[in-house]
Amino acid sequence: MAAKIRKGDKVVVLTGRDKGRSGEVIEVRPGEGRVLVRGVNMVARHQRQTAAQQGGIIRKEAAVHISNVALADPKDGKPTRVGFKTLKDGRVRVARRSGVEIDA
Repeated sequence: MAAKIRKGDKVVVLTGRDKGRSGEVIEVRPGEGRVLVRGVNMVARHQRQTAAQQGGIIRKEAAVHISNVALADPKDGKPTRVGFKTLKDGRVRVARRSGVEIDA
């Protein structure tokens, strides 16, 4: 099955602490059903110092469940569901809200 949310997509967070915020998908983890979104769900991690890296408290993104994000409509940036349309050369993702093709 084709993934509805892919790396590089712009998504909007629907629930939780970061509700309403949007960002780019950095990584998709289909086995866990989670995605990493740039600038969303920031957590503090205590990092031990190594020869290559400075120690201290580092802020980084934590994974968000895929059901808590929705693709941002390319037309107006609001959350939309994703549909599929079959063309001669294959299937493309379509924003249900506006009907705009996502994969160009």
